[in-house]
Amino acid sequence: MHDETLGVHAGRAVDPATGAITLPIHLSTTFERDADGGYSRGFVYSREGNPVREAFERCITELEGGSESVAFPSGMAAAFAVLQTLRPGDRIVVGQDTYFGVRDLLIDYFPQWGIETAFVDVNDAAAYRAACTPQTRMVWLETPSNPLIEIIDIEAAAAIAHEAGALLVCENTFATPIVQRPFALGADAVVHSVTKYLSGHSDVLAGVVTFKEPGEFKRHVRDFQSIAGSTIDPFSAWLTLRGIQTLAIRMRAHCENALAIARFLDGHPAVARVYYPGLENHPGHDVAKKQMRGFGGMLSFEVYGGRAEAFAMLARLQLVARATSLGGTHSLIEHRASIEGPHTRAPESLIRLSVGLEHPDDVITDLKRALETA
Repeated sequence: MHDETLGVHAGRAVDPATGAITLPIHLSTTFERDADGGYSRGFVYSREGNPVREAFERCITELEGGSESVAFPSGMAAAFAVLQTLRPGDRIVVGQDTYFGVRDLLIDYFPQWGIETAFVDVNDAAAYRAACTPQTRMVWLETPSNPLIEIIDIEAAAAIAHEAGALLVCENTFATPIVQRPFALGADAVVHSVTKYLSGHSDVLAGVVTFKEPGEFKRHVRDFQSIAGSTIDPFSAWLTLRGIQTLAIRMRAHCENALAIARFLDGHPAVARVYYPGLENHPGHDVAKKQMRGFGGMLSFEVYGGRAEAFAMLARLQLVARATSLGGTHSLIEHRASIEGPHTRAPESLIRLSVGLEHPDDVITDLKRALETA
């Protein structure tokens, strides 16, 4: 079934009670028991299961091509649920350019629980293989990465992880299942910040983990969701299901717009460097062509100078919004080093741009004015 069709139908059916085409929102926190004490209708308490949440989880599972998904109240909650499966003495290998929230969690909190983290260039096969010691239980990678838009060969990374007996977890937020299918390339689990492209309208906070196969890893994460109470609320699940109906169409537009804007920036004299895998001069261009269907809607670029010059350029924008987050209909732009804190890898001159659904010529006009105004 094609992505456009899955976006509309996956995980959902016509409501048998009313004939409603749109899935109803079930806000009840508790569900009636049968006379004999059982729960033949499948639901007990909303922390353990909710009809809307289950529909959302089925939808993501079908889109990613996995076996089961588990939904959370934020992307970081989803990431933490996966990472807490590690035990004292375990080691995790992480791609060197990783979302700062995950980086901070692994650097500032996990060492107190006896978990070792190695940040490596996963594309350096020798360094990556050396980092995968016998204690390595998990490899975590983002591709495209945040904020340097690095591209990692998922298939090659999976081979080395599995050779070491480790699980490969792929953060797929920037690409979405429309642009990239990590399971087809060997990943064992896929993590999304649903807040971004999946919901697509900057009005939902949520996360999700999808598993390639059933088993102990999945069971542990599912149990943690229920016991810790880390569950997505029904309205957020419903809003995301609505947003996913246009995901395939939106991602095509995001990709097309981002490529046009990246090409403009790449030729501008005030821009020192552009990070976008759709450009032929990007070091990951060939790998991106191999494992992605399009190059995504995210790019970063550096202006000449440093923090002062970057903020001055941002202050001159009139259309593109200066705001955190990404993946919505609005183009959003941000100076990353000032957000990410002491563990950031972003240069002071780096600006990240989430290309929205505005006409690319209008965004280019705004960027051109901001770059050229003294």
